[in-house]
Amino acid sequence: MVSIKDIAKQAGVSISTVSYALNGSPKVTDETTARILAIAKELDYVPNAAARSLKTRETKIIGVFLTDFSGAFYGDLLQGTKEILTQKGYDLIVCSGKQSHRMLPERMIDGAIILDETFGSEELMSYADRGHKLVVLDRELLHPNINQVLLDNKAGARLAAEYLIEQGHRTLYAVTGPSGSYDSKQRLQAVTQAAERTAGVKLTVIEGDFNKSAGERAAARIMADSSGGSVSAAVFCFNDEMAIGMFNYLAANHPDIRIGEHIHIVGFDNMELASYTQPRLSTIDYSKRKWGALAAEQLIKLISGDAVEHERIYVTLIKGNSVRAVK
Repeated sequence: MVSIKDIAKQAGVSISTVSYALNGSPKVTDETTARILAIAKELDYVPNAAARSLKTRETKIIGVFLTDFSGAFYGDLLQGTKEILTQKGYDLIVCSGKQSHRMLPERMIDGAIILDETFGSEELMSYADRGHKLVVLDRELLHPNINQVLLDNKAGARLAAEYLIEQGHRTLYAVTGPSGSYDSKQRLQAVTQAAERTAGVKLTVIEGDFNKSAGERAAARIMADSSGGSVSAAVFCFNDEMAIGMFNYLAANHPDIRIGEHIHIVGFDNMELASYTQPRLSTIDYSKRKWGALAAEQLIKLISGDAVEHERIYVTLIKGNSVRAVK
């Protein structure tokens, strides 16, 4: 690989002169710069990004760390992030998996947005202690180099539970996300509190994983619970994918069960497919694009040394078809 030493040797100048020329410094005359650039092109010189980042202490690259890429959730989030970073002159790299964690300590990126439960909170705090700038979307961490942009999970879960209870339902199921998910824990805490505040409401928790198959399994469990009797249950799925899995299972295996009458389902995320279900899925809505954009804005402020405050993404309930009250 051609280095600046090779260019300096052929041009008959010092290495520092080549470095100045390649970086457009006024310390080198236009004539010398043009000659050095011509030699660099002739030798097919490619700048060493790692060496450059060590010198400038910036890469102009931001990392977004995700637990995985499955499902339809991440597109809008990443699009909102990318739009802001592009405006600010940064590129975006999306990472997943334990090996990608080394991009922070090795300073391959200028900062990170974290929505990845494989990062331990102690690990993130240690990076922050070393000066790395982080925005977390999936936990609460207090550190000058860490900003929180969190979804208002508890408000969304309360909206879902209270809506179901107001329709007259007294048998309530909650289908959770993975055990390590911050969002799932927050939603479970809020729906449990809502059920406890209402006399006569029975809450059953079914462990899920945010995938359609978990919704299908949960639907099978609910139908097994009601075997031999009429179905009158309400279900809060902690995301839309599981809710749609439940729709699919009931349509394929229990076409006589009418969603919105015998059983009512509320999801979370308002993914596009939710508007096409029959009946229309009730769900908790928020702007995923705004979430990603705000995370990017906060991270750029951290990197620039500007003051930041923790932010929250607010939610609303989108109601599907009306529900017949049941006891």
